[in-house]
Amino acid sequence: MRPVWIYLEHGLFLEGRSFGAEGTQVGEIVFNTSMTGYQEIVTDPSYAGQFITFTMPEIGNVGVNQEDMESRRAWAKGILVRNYQPRYSNFRAQESLEALLKRFGVMGICDVDTRLLTKTIRDKGACMMIASTTIDDREELARRLAEAPRIEEIDYIREVSTKVPYRHTQATYDARAFQYKEPPPPEARIYVLDFGVKRNILNHLVEAGLEVEVLPYTFDPETIIQEYRSGRVDGVFLSNGPGDPLILTQIHGKIRRLIDASIPMFGICLGHQLLSIAHGHKTYKLKFGHHGGNHPVRNEATRTIEITAQNHNYNLPPSIEEVATITHRNLFDGTIEGVRYKEHPIFSVQHHPEASPGPHESSYIFREFTKLIKEQRCSNSSGS
Repeated sequence: MRPVWIYLEHGLFLEGRSFGAEGTQVGEIVFNTSMTGYQEIVTDPSYAGQFITFTMPEIGNVGVNQEDMESRRAWAKGILVRNYQPRYSNFRAQESLEALLKRFGVMGICDVDTRLLTKTIRDKGACMMIASTTIDDREELARRLAEAPRIEEIDYIREVSTKVPYRHTQATYDARAFQYKEPPPPEARIYVLDFGVKRNILNHLVEAGLEVEVLPYTFDPETIIQEYRSGRVDGVFLSNGPGDPLILTQIHGKIRRLIDASIPMFGICLGHQLLSIAHGHKTYKLKFGHHGGNHPVRNEATRTIEITAQNHNYNLPPSIEEVATITHRNLFDGTIEGVRYKEHPIFSVQHHPEASPGPHESSYIFREFTKLIKEQRCSNSSGS
């Protein structure tokens, strides 16, 4: 392993060891508290433009495999871990995490104090950082970081979204049988607007009885509206994705058109945020975001607590209650985790109910989308 040098815009300068791609990368640093699922995290398109600090100290011990990929590649700028284990051991493993990172140009940094990094981010907030295997001068790293664009200025949706429409027909993975389940007969047809969708979200939509067609971020809202009114499509799902939702101004207007057409819609994470903005309520950035697999969320209707997976830096403002009912709240900080809109057949959640690899306490939400679509279909039939 060769040395790698790290500089945070707060002024922290560290040296570690490289086990991934070499070179120099700039991105936003966040920390993730999940105990398992490093492959799913690294291949989640929502992490495009970011460095991920894992609080779990041992990473790499189960290798990686094709079935656990959440998208076609790894998207993060890099990962930072306390200890990387190159000798993986798992009967499903096909290669090492190091091999995956190098193939997709993602930096891997180990032998660093991840506790210090996590506490720094927690106390001072998420920030930009630079890592390099070729530049060891602190001042030069600081200069390059200052000249680089910030994550809030970059539209990563263009990179992570599919370039062409496609159908997704795979249901969820059965961890006991070690194979994918047989998909049920579809009860309705939906479009998925791909802003960086995770594969397991698509799997859950199929398992919820939905026929799924994925569209690029360049989708035409007028075509969707025509197909909805003609009965060829029954609803729209807005996916997760990377970056600041406020800079996606063209998408805001497109979603507004779909809202005005009263199409049943469901959004997760970035999709949740975009629906809020399209309703006229701008998102704001959290200090260090929510990233992990252990966040307690209260279902406001049932008053039950769900342990959820989360990955976001942005959140809905309290003013959203003017147009929506709060359905879920985060018990760590009281922030909004889910809403149902008052005037339209639309709901959304900030957390990830697909939660690959877990927990799975919120997966019922996908069936609620199917239920909403069927209720709206009956309403349209009785009103015509």
